[in-house]
Amino acid sequence: MPAAALKPKPLPVQSTAKRPVLLELPCAPVEKRPLPPGRPREWYITHNRRLKAMRLAIALLDSGVYHPGQARDDTIRGAAELIGVHPPSDTTCHMVRAFMRYHR
Repeated sequence: MPAAALKPKPLPVQSTAKRPVLLELPCAPVEKRPLPPGRPREWYITHNRRLKAMRLAIALLDSGVYHPGQARDDTIRGAAELIGVHPPSDTTCHMVRAFMRYHR
């Protein structure tokens, strides 16, 4: 038997951060700040829709839906109900699939 097969595997390194990072616990939400004033209304609508789509995409990935083809509108709306947000529109569902497609 080769000597390399007898060596124990090294433990996986979790982080190179100076402070310990708890990986098992879910992250706390970031403190909300007011949006910048003076933008057109369309900007705020798009911005909030993107945030919602990102939250839904993360929830779907956490639940095991990894491909945009698996994320039908009813699946996305079910994830929205699970995480406690209003049911998304068809446009937001399309944006969720786009995030899953282009951010892999």
